[in-house]
Amino acid sequence: MSVIIRKSLLELIFSGAFMKRWNDKLRPMELVEVDKQGHKMIVAWLLFLLNSRDMDVARKRALGESIIEGGIFDYLYRLVITDIKPPVFYRIKENADDYRTLTNWVLKELNPRIMPLGKDFMRRMGEYLMHPEDRGLARRILHAAHLYASYSEFKLLKSINRMDHELTEIEQSFIDRLEAMRDLNGVAELLDEDGTVLGGFARMCGRLRFQKRWSQTPRVPETSVLGHMFIVAAYSWFFSMEVGACRARSQNNFFSGLFHDLPELLTRDIISPVKAASHDISELIHEYEILELHRVVLNPLKEGGYTDITERLEYFLGLEVGSEFKATVVLDGIITEAPESDLAGKFNHDTLDPKDGPLLKVSDSIAAYIEAHTALRNGISSGQLHHALYRIQQTYKERPVVAGVQVSALLADFD
Repeated sequence: MSVIIRKSLLELIFSGAFMKRWNDKLRPMELVEVDKQGHKMIVAWLLFLLNSRDMDVARKRALGESIIEGGIFDYLYRLVITDIKPPVFYRIKENADDYRTLTNWVLKELNPRIMPLGKDFMRRMGEYLMHPEDRGLARRILHAAHLYASYSEFKLLKSINRMDHELTEIEQSFIDRLEAMRDLNGVAELLDEDGTVLGGFARMCGRLRFQKRWSQTPRVPETSVLGHMFIVAAYSWFFSMEVGACRARSQNNFFSGLFHDLPELLTRDIISPVKAASHDISELIHEYEILELHRVVLNPLKEGGYTDITERLEYFLGLEVGSEFKATVVLDGIITEAPESDLAGKFNHDTLDPKDGPLLKVSDSIAAYIEAHTALRNGISSGQLHHALYRIQQTYKERPVVAGVQVSALLADFD
């Protein structure tokens, strides 16, 4: 059965933007599930690189695939059990029969939306969710990243919930569980946010939840840059499945989506009309982003001994070829821009480390389209939102198929 990406799956992934976290606590801002997932998967990527340095290429790719799919499976599960508080869920997990009953119900609820992804995907998801006792490296990395991202949220609301009787117990639980995972490379550094480059970078990435997209346009929900990056990463993964991307290409597409707006740590979310005002303005913004990216992020990581992390970030962001939205491969050790058609053909091989820039752009555009479409459907009347929908529709009417994805037909499902 071939993989088909449908509107229902895209909307399911986006629905985490509505899902509030810590909603029984006083919060300085709304904390939502999709932001937490973005932060979690960024940290999981860091731990993935640090814990696979001594692996051969095949084992490393297998681990990367397990981490991405495991993260997506966890997210889909979470979308269904949204109203169960963590302490209650942990009690359910302690009883194998209760957990199996709950998980079977979750899979039944998800089935109509994930069925187009094929029987193999559904089988892998069922096996993963039915065996939470698995303590393989991928699971442990995801668990450590989950704890770190959740603890980061907790620290945001800690100071304004001092009268909450659960506060001390919650914090100690985070500390104890993270301390128990110090044997994973990178966990100790993450826990020392003020004293290590890696910890500082992970904390910095979490700040992208403060940056709202479409900042001058009222929307429901108000997605952040951090949440948007996760949504684009997930879309890139599913579209990679649809077009038959090789393992390296699929992983590069996911992680490129996860980091594609990283420079906005330094410039905020600049809306497309501003960037498109003139070529000179667009170039000026891009140059400033790259300069600041090197100064604030890449150079400190490199000087701290994380050259492998900086090299991968540079590749995901397309710094060698001028844009994250260009197709690239590595030929004889040199990063090279590739024709889009060749990426689906002769360059679709793990050994060439291919990355689908055009597919990433499709995922980014569809995510923006769904943000605007959802806000309008929820009663927000805005000329800017209508214009965004029209602009994206026109772009893909002129070019209905990009990187093997039938974009125009997919957007028509939203009309």
